[in-house]
Amino acid sequence: MRHEPAMTTDECQRALEQGAQLVRETSANGCNVIGFGEMGIGNTSASSLLMHKFTGYSIEVCTGRGAGLQDAALDRKTRLLKEVAEKYTTETPLETLATFGGLEIAMMCGGMLEAANLGMVVLVDGFIATAAALTACQFEPEVRDNLFFCHTSDEKGHRLMLSYMKAEPVLNLGLRLGEGTGAALAYPLLVSATKFINEMASFDEAGVSSK
Repeated sequence: MRHEPAMTTDECQRALEQGAQLVRETSANGCNVIGFGEMGIGNTSASSLLMHKFTGYSIEVCTGRGAGLQDAALDRKTRLLKEVAEKYTTETPLETLATFGGLEIAMMCGGMLEAANLGMVVLVDGFIATAAALTACQFEPEVRDNLFFCHTSDEKGHRLMLSYMKAEPVLNLGLRLGEGTGAALAYPLLVSATKFINEMASFDEAGVSSK
């Protein structure tokens, strides 16, 4: 990104469509809930840039330690991201996503858009998946209604991004990882909550006396 956009808009569009296709295949198998996590190197940088561009928050508050950078490396990371942010002016969500990446974020974004279109429940993992969700909401604000945020990451900026999206995560365990871990942990709690609402007997049904 110091030299050229992360993707062309055509590459970004293809990534969005591939993410959507994976969701369509999952939905066709009878599934109505899908979780999004990620594996990647350097994608906290892409996420911080997307957060900065879409929320207007400063690079400094959007940028964290990622995989565990020490102070000097964090300072360098922040300076580089500020340089990149100032290099480009983008106008549309597609241009912004293509400029700052990455492909996994674009695929998650496309998948979330399609999942919402299909009426699926979307489980959003940590910082990077939340950046994808934030991006998806720039394309279609109504996507927000389908999103369940699974945990609060220990990555700097995540709490602020969650607050910006008016999100209340299910868990707060201080996790500093993605890979869908938070989604896997939150899923059984959401299933249990659904069962309580739909299957738990009322006092009348259980024959409990009010006297």
